[in-house]
Amino acid sequence: MAAEQPTAAPPGDQTRIHNIGYRSYDGPRLGRAYARRSLYSQSLRGAYGLGRSAKSKVLPMLLFVVMCVPAAIMVAVAVVTKSNELPLDYTRYAIVMQAVISLYVASQAPQSVSRDLRFKTVPLYFSRPIETSDYVRAKYAALASAMFLLTAAPLLVLYIGALLAKLDFADQTEGFAQGLVSVALLSLLFAGIGLVVASVTPRRGFGIAAVIAVLTITYGAVSTLQAIAEVQGSTGAVAWIGLFSPITLIDGVQSAFLGAPSAFPGGSGPGTAEGVVYVLVTLGLIAASHGLLMRRYRKAGL
Repeated sequence: MAAEQPTAAPPGDQTRIHNIGYRSYDGPRLGRAYARRSLYSQSLRGAYGLGRSAKSKVLPMLLFVVMCVPAAIMVAVAVVTKSNELPLDYTRYAIVMQAVISLYVASQAPQSVSRDLRFKTVPLYFSRPIETSDYVRAKYAALASAMFLLTAAPLLVLYIGALLAKLDFADQTEGFAQGLVSVALLSLLFAGIGLVVASVTPRRGFGIAAVIAVLTITYGAVSTLQAIAEVQGSTGAVAWIGLFSPITLIDGVQSAFLGAPSAFPGGSGPGTAEGVVYVLVTLGLIAASHGLLMRRYRKAGL
């Protein structure tokens, strides 16, 4: 019996069936933890322009150098003059360099989240095995880590220089440890505030301006009110006014518990009881920042 011949397609029929080899993926599935680590790593690298264009590296790298150069100069002065102490305490360094720190967080917080909002890439993240909490924690941890590198690196320069200058090892180690605690708390606080403000707008320029405004206006207003209270003799009010600015919060915490000299007018930093309030407010702001970010990214479509 002759084999049946295929029926010819009617004239004009362009129907075709192509086998292009689609197969289901049967390899390893790395899951949420891997996705979260990858997002953290990519965001941390992006905070210093790594993996991006040369233009994107200029500002973060420049700010990193600006943070470290004064520390190197102080070390050189201490070595040459054979001084018995560093020109600046470890806990005071970040307070003095607050303008550079504020500029860094203002430039990198929008870079971390505003671009995702502007180009509608957040739903793509959530199409993978990753949830809102993973995205928020990865972004928060990445910016806080980047800020810790920015603020801890000059302290390390100071510490190494102090040891080369043969200053007391125990005193320098204690001061260095106190400085690390201070900048770790500062990094968490500033990263949270920066991300919350930047997540409001998809426009990077608006985000930069908004973060700078929040950090500088609050500090300027608090410093002015503290100066007025000091002139009027209301020294007790100086410490309480410091609760309303991120940088003065850190100053109050470290002056109350880390043995740091206060930068408040008259040097009247908070006592232990007031310091407890400073710690609670600082931790509350960090927790509130995380909560607001979770609320902001609850909807994948945004």
